[in-house]
Amino acid sequence: MCCSAQLTEKDLVPQSHNPAYLEAIKGMRFFDPHVHMTSRTTDDYQAMADAGVAAIIEPAFWLGQPRTGVDTFRDYYSSLVGWERFRSSQFGIKHYCTIGLNSKEANNEALSEQVMEILPLFIYKEGVVGVGEIGFDDQTALEEKYYRAQLLLAKEAGLPVQIHTPHRDKKQGTQRSMDIAIEMGLDPHMVIVDHNNEETVKEVLDRGFWAAFTIYPFTKMGNERMVEVVKQYGTERIMVNSAADWGISDPLAVPKTAALMLERGISKPDVELVTYRNAITAFAQSGQLNEKDFEQPAEIDQSLKYNGSTVLRGGQQPRPNKQSTIIR
Repeated sequence: MCCSAQLTEKDLVPQSHNPAYLEAIKGMRFFDPHVHMTSRTTDDYQAMADAGVAAIIEPAFWLGQPRTGVDTFRDYYSSLVGWERFRSSQFGIKHYCTIGLNSKEANNEALSEQVMEILPLFIYKEGVVGVGEIGFDDQTALEEKYYRAQLLLAKEAGLPVQIHTPHRDKKQGTQRSMDIAIEMGLDPHMVIVDHNNEETVKEVLDRGFWAAFTIYPFTKMGNERMVEVVKQYGTERIMVNSAADWGISDPLAVPKTAALMLERGISKPDVELVTYRNAITAFAQSGQLNEKDFEQPAEIDQSLKYNGSTVLRGGQQPRPNKQSTIIR
């Protein structure tokens, strides 16, 4: 075992200041390549920074209810390349994003046509490292139409693609997603297939795609299952993410999975591959991601403003003592 202390289930619940959990990953750095920070709080950013998360990718996604006009997409995409990147920087975390029309909303054809017109205005912006997350939800004809259209955009822009595989009929949807990507002329090495499980991972890897795994509480892939996947399939083209969003999810899933992997006997270099290095390798193909931008801790000045706003509120001091029960 690489760690002297055995981690228990209690150590792995959402407690960002759990000494045993933090001690297990002390000095390590993590990259979460799929997390929806628009839905998260500054407390989450601080906890992620404290746990060693150095950089993240925020894919464009479904906000929980349908958008009603193209300007709502425009504003959302603008926030991903603007305010959210700034907010992340105020906690020392480098923020990147992927931009795309999500599969669920692709079924509104009239609106989708308008969104497709504005996507080229965003996918070439600084910090955009891919087109995503795109793919299938109910595997409808309209979802396929706009999936194909966005694959073409990504190919023309030379950007990686971040695929959302469906929650229902996942194996069929994953196979179909890969088939279409190849048919459209994309190099599998430029495609990150997300939300994998034990049913899909072998084919994804055998066909040369990147296999990403979402570590979600009570569903999808738990981190104990993730340990077994890495033991069986190794670390090549495998990466771990949290996909934390507005639902029950854990923005510390990547460092917690790293801690469990170490405790279960996976070597530190292998853990670093699936929780840090592989994501960098995959998305650096965009030309927008350079590890030098976050390999050293950044200077943080939480008094800085973005469009007149800071992350502080009237008279607040940066980095309060979060372990105190007193809120001043």
